[in-house]
Amino acid sequence: MTQTPGTPAERQPTAEETSEPKAEVGVGPWDGQWPEGDHWDPDLLADGDRRNVVDKYRYWKHEAIVADLDSKRHDFHIAIENWQHDLNIGTVVRTANAFLAKEVHIIGRRRWNRRGAMVTDRYQHVRHHPTVEDFVAWAQGEGLAIIGIDIFPDSVPLETYELPRKCVLVFGQEGPGLTPEVHEAAEATLSIEQFGSTRSINAGSAAAIAMHAWVRRHVFGQHV
Repeated sequence: MTQTPGTPAERQPTAEETSEPKAEVGVGPWDGQWPEGDHWDPDLLADGDRRNVVDKYRYWKHEAIVADLDSKRHDFHIAIENWQHDLNIGTVVRTANAFLAKEVHIIGRRRWNRRGAMVTDRYQHVRHHPTVEDFVAWAQGEGLAIIGIDIFPDSVPLETYELPRKCVLVFGQEGPGLTPEVHEAAEATLSIEQFGSTRSINAGSAAAIAMHAWVRRHVFGQHV
């Protein structure tokens, strides 16, 4: 910039001044007379609710939200193998919460990266199984069909398979996919049809597609 003698230099705006204002998440303190009911959280009513929840649950106590979700959870479960600390688990948990899965099951390592869950694990029941044998025994005891999602020579298309109402959809970790033990225990193994050059999609994406297929079949009654 060329400065004319005797005139002050034009001040350049700072990065903070030029950046877009950040939108506030959630809602502020309750405006007006407080509502009555045991499910309302007085601290949230007073201070505002900045949680990642749908509008229906604004200002609700955490335990009240979980209880309401428990009253209408769907009949499918989600399981994912976690032998190498799979980073997709957080995303799977978040999606399971969105589609209101009954439970999410972690097979293998107990510890998993919660960052991708975006705190939705507070509202989603998560159960740990140290071994495949433990998981299979649990599923059989609950009368749940074990349905693997992976690409095997005997896999059948998810798009044409009649998903049972009471089932657990199992996903392998990124890279190796489902273990032979889960493959053997599964009532069926389903593949997701792809049309591009890549051989597979990641577990987080596959889980979302499979859960939505269950919802279409058993919530909206859309048969394959």
